[in-house]
Amino acid sequence: MTATTTVPTARTTTLSSPDGPFTVVVDPDGTVLASGWTTDADSLVGLVHPDVRPTATTTVPDDDPAVAGAVAAVRAYYAGDVRAIDAVPVRQVSGPYRAHAWDVLRTVDAGDPVTYTRYAELSGRPAAVRAAAGACAMNAAALFVPCHRVLRTDGSLGGFRYGLDVKRSLLAHEARHAG
Repeated sequence: MTATTTVPTARTTTLSSPDGPFTVVVDPDGTVLASGWTTDADSLVGLVHPDVRPTATTTVPDDDPAVAGAVAAVRAYYAGDVRAIDAVPVRQVSGPYRAHAWDVLRTVDAGDPVTYTRYAELSGRPAAVRAAAGACAMNAAALFVPCHRVLRTDGSLGGFRYGLDVKRSLLAHEARHAG
């Protein structure tokens, strides 16, 4: 666990993507707290751990300095630079395993999805397949922490908070552009 960090007012913006509206919630420094394919910023804020959950949000244009880095990365990602999301800072808080598992997710290469079993192995706990799946399920920063790159052991898609059509589209996009 980390100490409580107060984020008084987060910035939010929604941009269009081929997979539908994509909203980011960032702290004043531009660190992503939550993101996903929705126009409902409040639902995203609800996914943020209470230790770093903002007390308020302000909707800003997509060129506002606080959101500009995340927005540019999302646009570059959809334009074919599937690694553009890798450098965007993300802040998520949880217990030691889940926090580590989210860091590990950021190392799964675009175009090379892994199974939940392999993800558990990469996370250092090969027997903790359910815990690995739980880390995906509790991920608030979709796309930037690419939980869509984890599949069931049989290769099927499994679940995804934003729907299997979005997950399928992201994986196909990455397969085309990972090169």
